Amino acid sequence: MAEALQHVRWGIVGPGGIAHRFAEQLPHSATGRLVAVASRDAERARAFAAEFESEPGGIRIHESYDALFADPDVDAVYISTVHTQHVRLTIQALDAGKHVVCEKPLSIDHAGAMAVVEAARRNGRYLAEAYMYRFHPQIVRLAELIADGAIGEVQHVDASFAFRADLPAEHRLMNPELAGGGILDVGGYPVSAARWVAGAAIGERFADPVSLTAKGEVGDTGVDEWATASLVFASGITAHVTCGVRLEDDNRIVVAGSKGRIVVPQPWIPSPTEPSYLELSRTDGTETISIEPAWQYALQADAVAEYAAQGQSPNIGWADSLGNARVLDQWRAAIGLEYPFEAATANIPPASGHAPRTRADATMRYGRIPGLDKDVSRLVMGVDNQTTLGHASAMFDDFVERGGNAFDTAYIYGGGSMERLLGQWVVNRGLRDDVVIIGKGAHTPHCDPESIVRQLDETLERLQTDHLDLYLMHRDNEQIPVGEFVDVLDEQTRAGRIRAFGGSNWSIQRYEEALAYADANGKQRFSALSDHFGLAHALDVPWAGCRHVTDVEDREWLERTGTTLLPWSSQARGFFARADRADTSDAELVRCYYSDDNFERLARARQLAAELGVAPTAIALAYVLAQTFPTFPLFGPRSIEETRTSMAGLDVTLTDEQVRWLDLRA
Repeated sequence: MAEALQHVRWGIVGPGGIAHRFAEQLPHSATGRLVAVASRDAERARAFAAEFESEPGGIRIHESYDALFADPDVDAVYISTVHTQHVRLTIQALDAGKHVVCEKPLSIDHAGAMAVVEAARRNGRYLAEAYMYRFHPQIVRLAELIADGAIGEVQHVDASFAFRADLPAEHRLMNPELAGGGILDVGGYPVSAARWVAGAAIGERFADPVSLTAKGEVGDTGVDEWATASLVFASGITAHVTCGVRLEDDNRIVVAGSKGRIVVPQPWIPSPTEPSYLELSRTDGTETISIEPAWQYALQADAVAEYAAQGQSPNIGWADSLGNARVLDQWRAAIGLEYPFEAATANIPPASGHAPRTRADATMRYGRIPGLDKDVSRLVMGVDNQTTLGHASAMFDDFVERGGNAFDTAYIYGGGSMERLLGQWVVNRGLRDDVVIIGKGAHTPHCDPESIVRQLDETLERLQTDHLDLYLMHRDNEQIPVGEFVDVLDEQTRAGRIRAFGGSNWSIQRYEEALAYADANGKQRFSALSDHFGLAHALDVPWAGCRHVTDVEDREWLERTGTTLLPWSSQARGFFARADRADTSDAELVRCYYSDDNFERLARARQLAAELGVAPTAIALAYVLAQTFPTFPLFGPRSIEETRTSMAGLDVTLTDEQVRWLDLRA
């Protein structure tokens, strides 16, 4: 991370109304000074500079955002463009070595916020979403009162930020192409306040709701004109939040507790020169708590200098912004608001603004799968839990930048939606020749030769491609002679619709029969097996029809034959991340992995992880990669953070002795 700063030279990107507020208050900062401004409209930039420069030539004018990012005399950037540009510009600024405060919302969705946070982490720079109200002393005091039990146990929060504006359809707030509407413009304020209060009540910085229900009005313009949502937190605290661009409201925060309530009359934009106040009401009366005036935008700017080394402020950190973005996603989904550029068939651009490419610091390893004439990343990303094209694009772009090129999906995943998302992303990025697509079909009860052909037709259409690099039968049907499966797979290979094939959840006996039949009849052989394998030995499998090869004799067969294995659940479905003998709440984890030997393996993984400075999950992955037979582990991260932590296993090289010790063989 960067060093702490004494002085911060600021550049502003997008000199609009809210940038004016920032620039007006920046002179009251103890550390900040405005030195540059950039706009696509040079005249607008010149007018802005003339308004705020304290001495002639004091504010440089850049006619492009890139020029400002390249300015060596700018330390930090305040980004205040339209919502849809936030992610791209923030990542570009971070990649240029600048600290960034970005106007809210940090991203139009959680997916983009993940990409931005990863860029801040990667570059070692400060990043904050510009919820300036979090820095005002009245909000800090509110959290202190709640934590001190001033109103007993917090029970409910009401928070609103809504206004009525008669705007033309082309205005950014009315334009769905610019992510207009109330939820993204002002809805984040009450949501973030509710999460802040719910966190303070349990001694945390924030809390995330466990459920959300909502109502709202999507107008003729295609944006939300008003919306409300009800949140429930794990602690039992509830919240009601309101926002709107065509709805007047009180715009306040009310926190109700078992012994009273606190009202914040002006939570979002209090006067910087007049005291603000909190109303504390209890059975013994009402107390007005006066709060000294403060320049909250200036305090927000000073946080960059104070927390540059940490990369984030405790007032609004990365995890807080990610949680807020997730709730806003849920709120929009609950009222049926999807912007045109979010459609599953849209050409969603990369978050960074350029096509994904492997970074110089990527540590991915590669290998070859028989039958494929291209390198395959040793880690294979599972395409089975992406929620939207935006989410998929962020996850897949990040994986490619880390050196990944192999993706595993299946005909049944998401009822076909996972294949469609992967296919659309590949088309959008133009990467078909650069990626390895592993598809699966013939899942029970449609595990027969006819279903293979029928499903493959549909799979190729969904993926918008003419071939799969590797096709795996998702299950085996031992009622059908193995030769019938080999014959149809060989036919599809000769037709060019698949390059290589194999079996997922096949027994070793049936796999060997398939090889023998292919050799005896001049057919193409199975190239790979995809069964469960990992450091934790399976006691059972999570789904009917699954197979594992974790027994001693299974591993010995793999070593003897050199069979290429694409193991699923190589990290044992979270066993190495969260298993605890005393915790039996996850019945599947208990049934499949809870044994004395596996807990000893976990203890050894934790010991080695502590010695090497990585997580136990990284040790579990490194174990699979260290086998003497070829392995290409499948993993299914749901967030970029999970991708990053999982891939730490690539940086661990285990010796033969360590591998044997981890597996209780030494």
